[in-house]
Amino acid sequence: MLLYDYLDTPIGILEIACDENYIFGICFTDQRKKTSSSLLSKQAKHELKEYFEGRRTAFSLPLRLDGTPFQKEVWKALYEIPYARTCSYKDIAVKIGRPGAARAVGQACNKNPIAIVIPCHRVIGSSKKLVGYAGGPEKKLYLLNLEQNLLKLSGQ
Repeated sequence: MLLYDYLDTPIGILEIACDENYIFGICFTDQRKKTSSSLLSKQAKHELKEYFEGRRTAFSLPLRLDGTPFQKEVWKALYEIPYARTCSYKDIAVKIGRPGAARAVGQACNKNPIAIVIPCHRVIGSSKKLVGYAGGPEKKLYLLNLEQNLLKLSGQ
């Protein structure tokens, strides 16, 4: 049985879908369902709050990713993008051994069920433009600026 919990962030409401063992989804929403918090959803909210406060650069949440083998391969590559760094859809396609699949990588990013933790916001177009983010370009820009500003403050 999926439980739903919510976190208000500077860029909107995040819906956290989980059971007692795994996070299944973190997405932006305008509407709240009936809230059913758990220890895991509280952990997710805590880690996400720390992220937005600039005190967390990596997550320790147990994730359950349901998707095609290709999507899972892309999401794994996204998860490995370092904090405050960006790469292109083509970079991800090359990393997973499918250099001609940049468009398919973009589609897999769009289906990413776990926003922020699987950082598809760190993927940009080859032209360095902010393209394609399910949460919208303004949210993508906010997240990238948050991370890059923290990196500058820490002197890295």
